[in-house]
Amino acid sequence: MKRAITTTALWAAFILMAESLKLSEQVVFTKTPTQGQGIVRRYTHELAQDVDELLRIAQDLNLDIWHHDSKQLDIYFPTTTTASLHPALSRNTSYFEPYSEVPSPQLLAQNAIGWNISDLRASTFHLSYHPLYEIDSFLEEMANEWRDLVELIDIGASAEGRKTLAVKIARTDLNKKGKRVKKFAYVIQGAQHAREWIATATALYFANTLVVQKPKSLSHHKLLDHFDFYIIPTPNPDGYEYTWTEDRFWYKNRQSLGSDERCFGLDLNRNWGYQWSEETDFAGKPPKKKLPKDKCSHWYPGSRPFEAPEVVNVATFVSSLKRKMAFLDLRSYGQMLSTPYSYSCHDLPADAEDLLEAAMGAAQAAKKLYGTSIQTGMLCEMLYPAPGNIIDWMYGSANVKSSFAAHLPDTGTYGFSLPPTWIKPVGEEVGKIIDYLAKFIVNQVCSAAIP
Repeated sequence: MKRAITTTALWAAFILMAESLKLSEQVVFTKTPTQGQGIVRRYTHELAQDVDELLRIAQDLNLDIWHHDSKQLDIYFPTTTTASLHPALSRNTSYFEPYSEVPSPQLLAQNAIGWNISDLRASTFHLSYHPLYEIDSFLEEMANEWRDLVELIDIGASAEGRKTLAVKIARTDLNKKGKRVKKFAYVIQGAQHAREWIATATALYFANTLVVQKPKSLSHHKLLDHFDFYIIPTPNPDGYEYTWTEDRFWYKNRQSLGSDERCFGLDLNRNWGYQWSEETDFAGKPPKKKLPKDKCSHWYPGSRPFEAPEVVNVATFVSSLKRKMAFLDLRSYGQMLSTPYSYSCHDLPADAEDLLEAAMGAAQAAKKLYGTSIQTGMLCEMLYPAPGNIIDWMYGSANVKSSFAAHLPDTGTYGFSLPPTWIKPVGEEVGKIIDYLAKFIVNQVCSAAIP
């Protein structure tokens, strides 16, 4: 009885807070929700204390916060809560219904015929999203087609025993003395969070642009003059597979948390060992009363850092690389290019000025392509304090100076359900970002070498 009263009070507080957060200013995308489909509600806000309180209520109710920045808050309501909330929250509100349909096996089979990955303009692979087995097939096809450039590396098993593939794309060049030219390592990671399909699709598209040389306008083969690329398209293979078979919007990995636990998985991007914390407070302030950790939470960081085998796999692999100079974590959504730190908005990295300069230049380079506006800044300030983040570990522990997180399009119209027609244009924009950051690094190195 006590639990029921507490939950009722929370819902009442949520409704009151929602009314104060200018619900009439939410963006309308659909008029009538489809039966059986959840909805996303957007709240715009002006007062920081109001949104902080709404965030706390949403966390207490274990609602799925899709996006939170200085201007808006997107919260996903699955069907189990939509029915009870809809009458109370429908007044002066609007919402959008995310597209969650997974391509049928028949459609996938049809698209798999003749991917033609040697021609970016004619290739059909990047016209759709792909399940895990097709991604592996694509990488194997690349390795067979470009044997002198591509090497597949199994970096370790996931929690459910699936292999995690990294693809090394490098060209062997010799100097005038006949010795191999030493190059910098550039690491790119796809979707840590399972539902962020565009992040994995973009990683695959960029990998393709590194091996093809025509057309020149789409190829990034020239970057192999100075860099060896290590791309991990699906660092969370179990979670990604789960989004294709069970829950399109699954977030975490699929790790068992104990034989007596009813929930699975932890948030991989809160499980890294640099400034890890068991706290998962979006408002950035410690709760007045320390509560037991909810293992069912979307943002459960684990009971200790590096608890997730997927995090250990990537960390071990990256630690083995030499001459590490750049890391880019592809994410969704928000159109942002962020620098460390994520764990704190008060601590600045020693290279903060260089990192911001590089991010701003890369954002402008991408904008020239299709006019997409990309915000830049420190990740904590762009979103919220989140300890245990991968770019903090890359910068602070792995000593990768140029570490960035790229939140890909859009700003919420489609959210995590970005249509596949966006894959190529987003891939091209990310290519511009990677290209600019690479040239920025090379220029810095050359400048430092001049006495």
